[in-house]
Amino acid sequence: MFADFLSRLTKPDPDPLDKSDARLALTALLVRIAKSDGAYEDSEKDRIGAIAEARYDLSAAEAQTLLNDAEVLESEAPDTIRFTRAIKDAVAYEDRISVIEALWQVALADGERDAKEDALIRMASSFLGVSDMDSAQARRRVAKG
Repeated sequence: MFADFLSRLTKPDPDPLDKSDARLALTALLVRIAKSDGAYEDSEKDRIGAIAEARYDLSAAEAQTLLNDAEVLESEAPDTIRFTRAIKDAVAYEDRISVIEALWQVALADGERDAKEDALIRMASSFLGVSDMDSAQARRRVAKG
């Protein structure tokens, strides 16, 4: 279903993503984080939907459609390394910092901190080119509130 999109995203020198494709790729990364602990819970799906609604000014129905598409994309996407590197090349740094905040929101949505989620967020931060300091500050902002 998303073969052409993934091909464009993972080619050696990807073109910047348009707004719709960037939304889809970033939401798929949120899904990947949510699934990383082996439990993809309703609280995480709800958090991803809320993030999509707020971040992209979507209705609940539009956010659900985006989440459904992101779940399919995530299942078809290559390993996290190539996926996040492709996003890095296609998305501005400031947007990548807000993605790290969103990743933490999803990881903490179930009320528990999981070592697998932590490790994947650290790896994603690195591959997205987000500094350790910016990533730690993003986690603190999310934990506060």
